[in-house]
Amino acid sequence: MANKTYTVAVVGATGAVGEQMLKFLEERQFPVKELRPLSSARSAGSTIRFRGEDIVVQEALPEAFEGVDIALFSAGGSVSEKLAPEAVKRGAVVIDNTNAFRMHPDVPLVVPEVNKEAIRQHKGIIANPNCSTIQMVVALKPLYDRYGLDRVIVSTYQAVSGSGWQAAIELQKQSQAALNGDELPLQVMPVGKLDKHYPIAFNVLPQCDVAQDNGFTLEEMKMDRETQKIFNDHEIKVTATCVRVPVYRGHSESVYVELKKDFDLEEVRTLLSESSGIIVEDQIQEQIYPMPIHVENRTEVFVGRIRRDLHHPHALNLWVVADNLLKGAATNAIQIAEALISEE
Repeated sequence: MANKTYTVAVVGATGAVGEQMLKFLEERQFPVKELRPLSSARSAGSTIRFRGEDIVVQEALPEAFEGVDIALFSAGGSVSEKLAPEAVKRGAVVIDNTNAFRMHPDVPLVVPEVNKEAIRQHKGIIANPNCSTIQMVVALKPLYDRYGLDRVIVSTYQAVSGSGWQAAIELQKQSQAALNGDELPLQVMPVGKLDKHYPIAFNVLPQCDVAQDNGFTLEEMKMDRETQKIFNDHEIKVTATCVRVPVYRGHSESVYVELKKDFDLEEVRTLLSESSGIIVEDQIQEQIYPMPIHVENRTEVFVGRIRRDLHHPHALNLWVVADNLLKGAATNAIQIAEALISEE
């Protein structure tokens, strides 16, 4: 099967994550026989560049999936809900980057460094977890395997690109307007579809996604539910506070972990540094620690500020940073596709 090639569709090919998916299909030399970039009717007819050729973007319609082997979706949950079953019906395996199917019992939720084996359980759809969940569980996996996890308290510092390119453009425009003393344009943040909008420039917004009845936001609930599903362990207790910060790209997380066993701090550093997909930068005396400005365009999860809690004997503090458009989305999806074809 080493020489087998695949017809690959990318739904949302002109969006922020879709562009990164195309880039990584090319850079990682995924065995693409035919690339089929798909988008909304508004973007259909434009072209994308892939392997030195201009390819016309088609409208994402059910018939566009005829003959597709793998369909990468990143065009919003409503699009996935409508079109992913159509792709599956036509023989494609869907790797979906939205929230549409993540908690469906028949859909594996996969981070290859954590639970690659779950891919085998798919029934046509494999879900890519939320960006903030992905980087956290990659960092937690070695600790889970060695010590067990009891409780996780996480505060996120999430880049505006997690809300799409329009949010990134709004940050730029607001920053310029604020420095010029002009009125700030308010259209996107914190949640575009809600009525109220607030500045993100020179501000921090303690809301990522819509509010739930329990007072948490959807983003915060995703981190709890998805972590339990990925580890297949519903005893892990996660509490999240998700915050949007005026950073273009790269999510940061302050993660407090209560382990089930005692640990040696140097062993923890060694476990993390030797684990797939993790880079440890942890020398506070030398001011060496992960920052979003340094992880842009990197596919790994960076971990630093590793320290024992002052009061809980089995608790640990971590600082976890990753490029939300790459490991938090596009790279993880391509890694799932790579693992999928390796199983054949």
